[in-house]
Amino acid sequence: MSPRFILSLALFPLLAACASTAPQQQTRPTTGAGRVPPTTPPPPAQTWRPAHAMNLPGLEGIIGQTTQGLAQQFGKPRLDVKEGDARKLQFSGQACVLDVYLYPPKKGEEPQATYVDTRRASDGQDVDRVSCVAALRRR
Repeated sequence: MSPRFILSLALFPLLAACASTAPQQQTRPTTGAGRVPPTTPPPPAQTWRPAHAMNLPGLEGIIGQTTQGLAQQFGKPRLDVKEGDARKLQFSGQACVLDVYLYPPKKGEEPQATYVDTRRASDGQDVDRVSCVAALRRR
C-alpha cells in the first residue's frame, strides 16, 4: 500500500462529514380547506377567579375589609404594593409585622382582605395571627 492510498483513506471520513445533505421538507397535516394548523397551541384563555378568603377565628374584623377599613384599624400601612388587581398592605409594630393580602371579590370591584400573614419583627419567625393583630390595634 502506498502512503498516498493510506492518506486518502484517512481523509475519507473528513470529506464525508463535509458533504451536504439535501434538506428534508417537513410536511404538516392540513385541516379543512388546506389550512395548516398552528405549530404551537394558543395560550390558555385568562379567566378571572375570585380569591378564596381565609376563615380563622379572631380575624373576622380584618378579612373582608377594604384598604380604608384596614387603615382605620392600624393606621397608615408601612408598605402598599399593587400588582394587577391584587394588593398587599403591611403594618408593623415592635412586636410583629402584619401582611394583609387584598383581592377583588368580583371583577372590577375594590379589593378586600382575603389572607393575613404575621411574623415577629425581630427575627421574622411566625407568630400567632390573632395576637399580632391585637398588638397592632393597641398602639
